[in-house]
Amino acid sequence: MPRTVFCKKYEQELEGLDAPPYPGPKGQEIFDNVSKQAWEEWQAHQTMLINEKHLSLADPESRKYLQQEMDKFLAGEEYDKAEGYVPPSS
Repeated sequence: MPRTVFCKKYEQELEGLDAPPYPGPKGQEIFDNVSKQAWEEWQAHQTMLINEKHLSLADPESRKYLQQEMDKFLAGEEYDKAEGYVPPSS
């Protein structure tokens, strides 16, 4: 049976991650409070931000920006979106 967490983004019990996404307290916090669904959505959004804004992960300012946007995204707050992006209609 998969592990569940109370996801802070969706405010409901959902399937949790299999392991912390990275080391340290921040990774543990995400592991304890973010669902697998929310994390996968963040990863897709992060990739879009990196590509559309031409961010370099070697740049400390880019990493700081992504960290701030990740915190907003996972908390369910307003976050940056790629300019001109229109989500596909279902």
